[in-house]
Amino acid sequence: MADIHSKEVDTLFKAILDLDSIDDCYMFFEDVCTIKEIQEIAQRLDVALMLDSGRSYQDISAATGVSAATISRVNKCLNYGSGGYRKAIDSIRGQDS
Repeated sequence: MADIHSKEVDTLFKAILDLDSIDDCYMFFEDVCTIKEIQEIAQRLDVALMLDSGRSYQDISAATGVSAATISRVNKCLNYGSGGYRKAIDSIRGQDS
């Protein structure tokens, strides 16, 4: 994957980390992203959670309407990516490792 590290991206991530609540996140992301972009990011995380739970591509596609290509991309990142999905999933499930 392309290297996205930059001063501007660092500033973005610091701003996100400094938000205090889910309401703050809604306000920020509604200003920064389109509603569709937010929904697509949330959907990808949902797909990662389902993959991690052992659900099949067919089951995930039926439940979410996501294409097999998107599920495959999420699966690739989940298994061979930088570990971001794993960290988020473990945090969501209360297993921070």
